[in-house]
Amino acid sequence: MTVSTAIRGSGQTVATLSQRGKMAALVAICLAELLVVLDNTLVNVALPSMAVQLQADMSGLQWIVDAFTLAFSGLLLAMGHLGDRYGRRLFMIIGLTGVAVMSAAGALSSGLGQVIAARAGMGVFAAVVFPATLALITNIFTKPRERAAAIALWTAMAGIAIAVGPTIGGWLLEYFSWHSVFWINVPVAVVAVAAVLITVPESRTDHVDRLDRIGILLSLAGVTTLVWSIIEAPKHGWLATESLAGYVLSVVLLSVFVAWELRVSTPVLNMNLFRIRRFALPSLAITVSYFSAFGFLFLITQYFQGVKELSPLQFGLHSLPFAVAVGFFAPLATMAAQRLGTTAMVVSGLLILAVAMFIAGQVTVDTPYVGPVVISMILMGLGFAVVQGPATESIMGSVPLEEAGAGSAVNDTTREVGGALGVAVLGSIMTSVYSHQIASRIGSIPEAIMNAKQKDLASNTPISVIQIVKAPVNPFLASAKADLIHAMKVAALQGSQSASFVAVGALVVCALIVAVALPWRPEGGQSMLLAWREKEPAAADSEN
Repeated sequence: MTVSTAIRGSGQTVATLSQRGKMAALVAICLAELLVVLDNTLVNVALPSMAVQLQADMSGLQWIVDAFTLAFSGLLLAMGHLGDRYGRRLFMIIGLTGVAVMSAAGALSSGLGQVIAARAGMGVFAAVVFPATLALITNIFTKPRERAAAIALWTAMAGIAIAVGPTIGGWLLEYFSWHSVFWINVPVAVVAVAAVLITVPESRTDHVDRLDRIGILLSLAGVTTLVWSIIEAPKHGWLATESLAGYVLSVVLLSVFVAWELRVSTPVLNMNLFRIRRFALPSLAITVSYFSAFGFLFLITQYFQGVKELSPLQFGLHSLPFAVAVGFFAPLATMAAQRLGTTAMVVSGLLILAVAMFIAGQVTVDTPYVGPVVISMILMGLGFAVVQGPATESIMGSVPLEEAGAGSAVNDTTREVGGALGVAVLGSIMTSVYSHQIASRIGSIPEAIMNAKQKDLASNTPISVIQIVKAPVNPFLASAKADLIHAMKVAALQGSQSASFVAVGALVVCALIVAVALPWRPEGGQSMLLAWREKEPAAADSEN
């Protein structure tokens, strides 16, 4: 049975949209995407301020980041299906409004638990927005070259958000408290809602499937349990009973989820998509690249503000090489993939990321900024851009238009799960090494100099260096204080080195898998769409 997709809204349809109208809609859609991506970069800059004012340890800081990504990744599949059913434009407006409301709640928070809850709420509504963005682009721009160019701009917008996020966040924190990084989302959301209402036509599928509620609950429970176990592992011990129980439970839940999706008639995640190599392998590449990039961004926050003692604004400015590289190279990589093929671009990008992470792992306390630090950031941005655009275009070119929301949701889920695991795994590795190196030294400090809560914070996060540097101390203890601060910085970078080696290994293995299993010839994707529409998965599989 052929399924058609209807696109309509205030007097216009996709068929009646002029080229100028399509570009206006694309700008509005990218503005909505900007809001979602911008929030995470702003929060990363504010983590040191939150750590001090909210007395948050490394686990708490990870949860400020991952509360958003967990809710986001867990609900993307469901929201992609619901957007296909009830209207992608409608869902985008609901999501943008919800992000504004939850941002205001975050700005009004006074405790760590409230901030984490607000971040989770923002993740829920961001999950409503994000699948709609890529689904609308895929339905508005149906010609392969048009679609590739539009997806290139969509990918570049993430780079722009990464570019302006730390700098805007740093400027805000220079003059205001960390609450301002939440307030800034509200006017951006209002402008985005107005732009979507004016320029974007409605889009929905005419065919409605039954919602897979059990699949949604299983996926959310499995991913949440896995990331929770990894984040809390340094506290309990990586092989402690609590940690092992978490790993086992998450594997069981995710296995049950896969088994359920294979047997249910209307799955929230169509496992047949993964029979298409041009869908499955780019999804794997995106997951691993986000794992590395988000972990890198989390670690570099500790480096610039904990080791180099930069202010939030200085951190934002120093992080620009990574951001500019993403924004500049993402569109070029997507268009180059049309000539060179997705495989060549994705494999190259993964290997560039591996080199970047290796160089980042060699940084020491005395390493100058202009040198390995800048080189690692530029290569990180380049590799990330080279993977993202071509992989996303391959994924969206492998699914039919009527399943664009679901395909977009799978694409976004791989990103967010990879990012959440990157922060959890790489952050936890760094914490484990750092705590092992420094905990006993901090524990021996007299209570009169550092109380129990301050010791716990200093033992778990190098960002506490900021607080220790500012704390007044008896001149006779100045030398001991300087030695402690240096030891904390060295321990933090040893932890970052161990984390970077894990990322390098994951990237190299992923590059080998993609190089061996993904076809190297350029592919427009139309034959796969036809195979899907004609219900001939075997033909689609052989085509790829």
